Amino acid sequence: MSLSAIVTPVVGSFGTALVPTAVALAVALLLFLLERRQDPQAATVAPFAALPPLAGVVVAPARATFVLVPLVVGLAVAMMARNRRDLLHSECGLKLLWVLGPALALSWAGMELLTLSTGTSVFAEQWAVLQLGLEPRFLWSTALPLSLLTGVVLLGAAPFHFWMADLFHGARAWLAPLTAAAFQVMGAMWLARRLTGIEAFPAGAEITGPMLAIASAVAFIAGAATLLGQRRPERRVGTLASLHGGLMLAALAAAHGREDFVDASRAMMGPWATHLALAYTGASILARFLPVAPGVPGTPASESSGRAPTSAVIGWRRNSVAPGAASPGATGRKRARIEAPV
Repeated sequence: MSLSAIVTPVVGSFGTALVPTAVALAVALLLFLLERRQDPQAATVAPFAALPPLAGVVVAPARATFVLVPLVVGLAVAMMARNRRDLLHSECGLKLLWVLGPALALSWAGMELLTLSTGTSVFAEQWAVLQLGLEPRFLWSTALPLSLLTGVVLLGAAPFHFWMADLFHGARAWLAPLTAAAFQVMGAMWLARRLTGIEAFPAGAEITGPMLAIASAVAFIAGAATLLGQRRPERRVGTLASLHGGLMLAALAAAHGREDFVDASRAMMGPWATHLALAYTGASILARFLPVAPGVPGTPASESSGRAPTSAVIGWRRNSVAPGAASPGATGRKRARIEAPV
């Protein structure tokens, strides 16, 4: 076999995803450097090292294995919580840990229950063993939905959509878009992998199929209702991102139970992932220039949280206190706190 016969399929599979993701990564680098220019005290470029792994998940969704998911989540949380001076950024990381940590624990517990009850960790073999009807129904019918929980939470679909709005509101403009795109890609791949071959187990397919359909319907209804009540542009972007998760749930529900489910789901992951990276990057930048909608007390987005108008695009906030002004105590912390989801 010639070298071109080996290289061409690989380049073809990554080429279409590599260029848009590289553009999103370059924009993130530009925003990161602008932020460092505005804040000379943070001269290190080490935080940018978190972005290439996130971009790698977007470029190659098939590589997002179950083991990789907690590592990427931990990396994103650590990058947000590392700066103790930025309360909004740190609180966003803590909220992600509070939501995604229990979801990962419950999903791993569900998968371990299925492994213990069937005696194998291979999904295709699990469906074959369960089809024999030797295990109690309540055991696998509880473990199976739990094993899918992390995928639904990572997609940001309602009722777990609030963390997405918190991410775009609280995280830096160079970090939030690729983090959101990588999380949603990992969530979609989690569901696609976990449901591979379930058509061989009709009783399980009867549970997971309607569950995906109901989850997508709830995501659309709750996401649309939340969008109407959002006032800050960054939170609107996050809510719209959660609706993208609902769209993926609907797509997986439509392909659920088909023999070509694996090929159909993986074929759409690449274009969808690159679309998320570019769309979130552009929307996140644009949101920094839009004013807060009327109806709640507040200042324009470029002036909220102490941001200077010229640095709104990079999400930089002032840390200094004007002469004669009160020191940032409880009032400053309250102002920096992320708004509760509507």
